[in-house]
Amino acid sequence: MRTRGLLQRRAAAVILGALLAAAGVAGGAETVAPAASAADSLGLQPSAQPVRARAGWRPPRIILVDAELHALLAQLQPSAPGVKLIEISAATAREVAAADATLGVCSAAVLEKATRLAWIQWLAAGVEGCTRQPLLHQRRPLLTNMQRVAAPSMAEHVLGMMLALSHRLDYFMRQQQQAHWDEDPPPLADLEGKTVLIVGLGGIGTEVARRAHALGMRVIATRASSRAGPDYVSYVGLPEELPKLTREADFVVNCTPLTPQTTGIFDRSFFATMKPGAYFLSVGRGRSTVTADLAAALSSGQIAGAALDVVDPEPLPADSPLWHLPNLIITPHVSGNTPVSDEQRLTLLRENLRRYVAGDPMLAVVDIERGY
Repeated sequence: MRTRGLLQRRAAAVILGALLAAAGVAGGAETVAPAASAADSLGLQPSAQPVRARAGWRPPRIILVDAELHALLAQLQPSAPGVKLIEISAATAREVAAADATLGVCSAAVLEKATRLAWIQWLAAGVEGCTRQPLLHQRRPLLTNMQRVAAPSMAEHVLGMMLALSHRLDYFMRQQQQAHWDEDPPPLADLEGKTVLIVGLGGIGTEVARRAHALGMRVIATRASSRAGPDYVSYVGLPEELPKLTREADFVVNCTPLTPQTTGIFDRSFFATMKPGAYFLSVGRGRSTVTADLAAALSSGQIAGAALDVVDPEPLPADSPLWHLPNLIITPHVSGNTPVSDEQRLTLLRENLRRYVAGDPMLAVVDIERGY
């Protein structure tokens, strides 16, 4: 059995369910979802040049498909007329060697054998499972991901966690389970007027910023690519400004991709810069946070609380101290698992397949060196 990452399995399962529902598999019907407005509906800009202009592109003949998408081959086929879509476990050595592209396949074994591979569609937003492969950097095929598709849903999840923390809903839910109200409950706080620092002002971070601003919060942020940001973000700093900006924030939200630069950035020294009474939230990647340092900051009261949809390691082992911290809310990496996100994943997968076969500009292109 192949060893697969938890995030890749979850992303593939979500796409599987969404595509089966959209294609009417349960009733035996086959429908092709319209994709003409996919770029607009997803808020994605097509690449600057058509994929046919890339060195090595040719009309694809063989595309290898992740095993967990096996049931969808017939539903994906209309987006790739004349192309053989082959589930990876059923592909012969000759077919792997001749493959032009893959959907959700980026293993070292396949990269070594598929020397003509020109495109990889990854099935999640985080591409670290693919970019860690040395051959990817040597051959530099086109890499696209699922960026932005879950951003609205994840942003709502962040706001839900912020409200739960500031209004102490976790505390009151525990009291409810005990059928008892304490006479001296903890104080509540409003989000209006508070400052939120978004670390990583990409697709997810921008959606968080939009919603936080609508609730009357002051929004500041960091991003690695530039200082550009929407009008509702008061200040956009570069990564090296993070310690200074953290001191201003009542809430810090991690929306960063996992790269060498972001691995372990939320550590003991980072938590020491947070305001007393501030909260830390994370929907980026678990390995950007040093778990032991976060647990220490929570246990000591250095920060008021935290909410995590991603952890390290994942899944969280039963003996982790995080399970038992009263000022921590944990969800099992589900912030993007909603019908809206499912529909957008379906749209992007089919649209990029159609665009690649036609040689058109692609959506959600990843910079392999930057990792996002």
